[in-house]
Amino acid sequence: MAGDLGMMPGMTAVLVIEDDDRIRLALLLALEDEGYDAVGAATAEEGLRVQRRNPADYVLVDLMLPGLDGFECIRHLRRDDDVPVVVVSARDDTHDIVAALEAGADDYVVKPVAIKELTARLRALRRRARAGVAGSAPEPVPVLAFGELEISPDGGEVRRAGQPVPVTRTEFRLLCELAEHAGRVLSRQQLLQRVWGYDSGDERLVDVHVGRLRQKIESDPATPRHLVTLRGLGYKLQR
Repeated sequence: MAGDLGMMPGMTAVLVIEDDDRIRLALLLALEDEGYDAVGAATAEEGLRVQRRNPADYVLVDLMLPGLDGFECIRHLRRDDDVPVVVVSARDDTHDIVAALEAGADDYVVKPVAIKELTARLRALRRRARAGVAGSAPEPVPVLAFGELEISPDGGEVRRAGQPVPVTRTEFRLLCELAEHAGRVLSRQQLLQRVWGYDSGDERLVDVHVGRLRQKIESDPATPRHLVTLRGLGYKLQR
């Protein structure tokens, strides 16, 4: 039964950190019906203890938690854990989405949650993780240069004017996807499919990541030289 009794061996485990008892129970039961081993925690502190004791394959985090809030919970998880983290929150402001992704979340889903959409997101995260482990390129990919910006798909590095640029895993995948199609416009939906593995979803995920990348790779993010927007069409990376 879904609850706080610990994970079942051999099953994909999901930890749900949600302080609203009704929402937490509904998520736990729905995930269990979908074949997951789901365990819940009412606070960030409790959830962090559960994850340290018996690590889950995914963690769902609400932002409005008592005590340690969801943003801090994600930061604590990221200090020593690479588990995929999905925010499940009623807060749909872009600033909250940016802050959650900056804290280390992999995805953001707005309540009320459709369980089929949520589990599709979890499966996409798993495919991305597996591709990162097993999906080495058959031939070496050269360093891709865009002025003073250099992207090394094989090395997992981004440099600007010779200096390392700290990017998240998702930012790196997005940058590589755009670099591999240099000069071509990719729509938000195409990027959602290719980078996140989603057939559909909130296009703000793309916009937020593009905005964050511009802050890191552009000399003047307000007037980007390389990562440009084609209004109504999408984004492209140009030399």
